[in-house]
Parts: sequence; C-alpha cells; structure tokens
Amino acid sequence: MKIKIKPYRALPCALETFTINGIHADLNEFGSMNDEGSEYAGNYACGDMRFTKYDEPLEGLLKKYNITREEYDEICEELDRKLCVGSCGWCI
Repeated sequence: MKIKIKPYRALPCALETFTINGIHADLNEFGSMNDEGSEYAGNYACGDMRFTKYDEPLEGLLKKYNITREEYDEICEELDRKLCVGSCGWCI
C-alpha cells in the first residue's frame, strides 16, 4: 500500500494531499473531523480538533482503494496522527 497524507500548513484540519495507491482519496470516506473541546474555544476557533474514524469501512471502500481491512485501520491511525490538531485559532 502506498499512502500520502499531508495537511495544509495554515489549515491543519484539512488535507492538501491524500492519496492511496495513487488514487485521490476523500477524508470523509474514512471518518470526520470533530472539535471535541468546542466549549473551550473562542469564536471561530477550535478547542480540540481531531479525526474520528468510522468503526467500519464504507461499503465498497476497500475495493475502491485496493486495501485490506488492516490497511484501512492503518490509514485511519495515520489520519489520527496527522490530523490531531488540538487547540487552534487559524480560522479566526
């Protein structure tokens, strides 16, 4: 499996590059970005922004990217590492 994940420098909760086996990938097929600390954030900021994976791959996803279930989990772990932003005020 070949995977490339690169967040934007000035928007660390979004991906500039996300490919799997040479195919442009969509973050929303693997999970979502959630602010788990919004009560601590100011206006237009995030308190604890992080990636949350789906428990199960969407139907047809493994075939689309030619990956196994284990590789799906590896991709989600890497997304979690790269998109664990925490507190952020870039959107202010």
